[in-house]
Amino acid sequence: MGELSTWLSSQHPGLHTYKAFRAKTLQLSASDSDHRALYQLLAAMAGRYIESFDEAPLPVDTAERAYTKLRDIVAEAESSRKAPAPQQIEALNRVASVELF
Repeated sequence: MGELSTWLSSQHPGLHTYKAFRAKTLQLSASDSDHRALYQLLAAMAGRYIESFDEAPLPVDTAERAYTKLRDIVAEAESSRKAPAPQQIEALNRVASVELF
């Protein structure tokens, strides 16, 4: 399990987690240039979620589904980091197209 997956597994599915996740992915983007695109895409995905629900009511079932989807996509993305280039590109494309809600 990767750094983000481990961290996510101990978090609550609230908006604060997405804000912290975005900050973590932006930090990783700056420090891991080999996987910068992946971290930027993950940050953008979290950012879209934050923008959609910041200061708006969020139904519990929506939050739970989004959190599960986030954990799944992060696990898949982290496992792709050591994969051959074509599989890394497939993972990047999946992350780029995912909407959490």
